[in-house]
Amino acid sequence: DQPRVLFCAGATKDMGKMLGGEEEKDPDAQKKEEERQEALRQQEEERKAKHARMEAEREKVRQQIRDKYGLKKKEEKEAEEKAALEQPCEGSLTRPKKAIPAGCGDEEEEEEESILDTVLKYLPGPLQDMFKK
Repeated sequence: DQPRVLFCAGATKDMGKMLGGEEEKDPDAQKKEEERQEALRQQEEERKAKHARMEAEREKVRQQIRDKYGLKKKEEKEAEEKAALEQPCEGSLTRPKKAIPAGCGDEEEEEEESILDTVLKYLPGPLQDMFKK
């Protein structure tokens, strides 16, 4: 009978809680919870520090490999490609208007005259007379 009594006593105590009765309050519950939260925060900080150290070691090894084989970081490579695209290439069809050399484009009349004068110098005398008129 005695074990049954203990079982019943424990069951009625839990039944009271389930039915909305007063729970036994631990006076140190809040203090314990704060300690638990602090321990969790500390573990998280330690984990982050460990991962930061591991990543720093990995980066050091990566840099040694880059130096050994003359490789560049992905960010450096992308920056160089972007800079190369921004620079106009000689003879490029897509260069900006500012990159057009002097004497090309807007000043066509002056350019044509200088070419005409150059051509006229090499023509025989009678042909020069015809073009000058």
